Amino acid sequence: MIIHTRVDERLIHGQVATIWTNMLNVDRIYVANDKAWQDEMTLNALKMAKPSGVKLTVSSLRRAIENFRNHRFSEERVFLIVKDIPDLETLVDGLDIREANLGNISKHGDSESIKNSVSLTKQEIEMIEAMIAKGVKITAQMVPSEQNVSVEKYFKS
Repeated sequence: MIIHTRVDERLIHGQVATIWTNMLNVDRIYVANDKAWQDEMTLNALKMAKPSGVKLTVSSLRRAIENFRNHRFSEERVFLIVKDIPDLETLVDGLDIREANLGNISKHGDSESIKNSVSLTKQEIEMIEAMIAKGVKITAQMVPSEQNVSVEKYFKS
């Protein structure tokens, strides 16, 4: 069962491994990203970064959709992490994700900072707005102690 979905380009790092994982009381961290699961260096880094006692799965987006549709982890508390907005959109379209959190997305291409930890392109904002229109609640929150606010608050009119 997915208990939290987060977009964080760093995937697993100190905040995820300690603060988020403990606060959410997860059994498994599931990283869904088409590049990460094929890169041996990334896989090794993710294995080293995951907290002790927490299981880790890294897969393609397609495989993640299959796994969750088939209730593969239905007995576990799963923290789902994706690298970017297109990854999130793919999973929202393929699964029943009702809520997602934007953690860290640094400046890339022609993106603009909407808050300290999140930079988005116009196309990514349009993707987020389309997900919100489908009923997905999308917030921007770096750490649990930070106010969990709808990402729309940060969009410029």
